[in-house]
Amino acid sequence: MLISYTDRDVDLLARIMRAEALSDGELGMLMVGNVVVNRVISNCYTFKDITNIYDALYQKNQFTGVNSSLFQGQSTEYEKQLAKRVLNGEYYYPATHALWFYYPGKSSSCQSTWYNQKLAGRYKNHCFYKPSPGACQQIY
Repeated sequence: MLISYTDRDVDLLARIMRAEALSDGELGMLMVGNVVVNRVISNCYTFKDITNIYDALYQKNQFTGVNSSLFQGQSTEYEKQLAKRVLNGEYYYPATHALWFYYPGKSSSCQSTWYNQKLAGRYKNHCFYKPSPGACQQIY
């Protein structure tokens, strides 16, 4: 287990994974989960005071998915299983060390940097960005 979590954390993580990456399928949803967990683990940048899933999701101006109807609906058992996989330490490239992701549009390519962070890679609709190892040692 990467972080301690409650049933509420599992539900919240499952719902944000669905809201942010349902169109990218299971693997895309798992990668979004990686980013959320990385923010809880890290002690860098604007994530220094993030200590749980709730804080990560509701940090100001971070996850637009919390306003989505996909987030508001109840999570399924399948989605909860995906969330538990991430919470228990499964990682998927390019989100392995990522703290950020965004959707540039289907016909647009990923920027090489985003908010001064290096592109880790793209999976379907999302670009993932990681800090340098020296800046956020906890996620490396």
